[in-house]
Amino acid sequence: MSSRFNRWLKRNSPSRESFEENRWVGFAARRPELWRLTRRSVPRGIAAGLLVGIFALIPGVQMIGAALMCVPIRGHIPLAAAATFLSNPLTTPLILAAALEVGGALGFKSNLSAFEELYNSSATIGEWFTWLASDAAPGMVVGLAVIAIVSAAIGYFASSFIWNNMVNRRRRRTLAVRRGVE
Repeated sequence: MSSRFNRWLKRNSPSRESFEENRWVGFAARRPELWRLTRRSVPRGIAAGLLVGIFALIPGVQMIGAALMCVPIRGHIPLAAAATFLSNPLTTPLILAAALEVGGALGFKSNLSAFEELYNSSATIGEWFTWLASDAAPGMVVGLAVIAIVSAAIGYFASSFIWNNMVNRRRRRTLAVRRGVE
């Protein structure tokens, strides 16, 4: 099943060469280290995607921001873009509620009951912006920053650990095959 998905993904994903022709993203496409899976680029890409994806919470801005963040830190751009999907319409209310809790715990004003009331009453965009501008902005921004930084650090170390385990397992298999042949 996974090989079929991999073939489909490879067939339908844009190539680096197609990005090189684009005037907006061509500068990043001409740097092959941003597209290779290496032990350094993978954790950096995951961390950049989680940091921007959780802090920004605006769907179009997340991928662009994660890709732009990968350029100076030499992270893997496709993984960074994929990691932004952690915050999606299902998880965004949970992330916002957690951010309000964290911001409130750190001493910033945040009113979680007003958030719940707006969420349950299907408030309009104007009501959400009014609430954000008047009551919850400081606590929510601080909470989002803390959650984003902690998530990025966990993602960095977890992906680095997984990468090293995969490489070590592959090395052991190769050595076992060589010993069996000799």
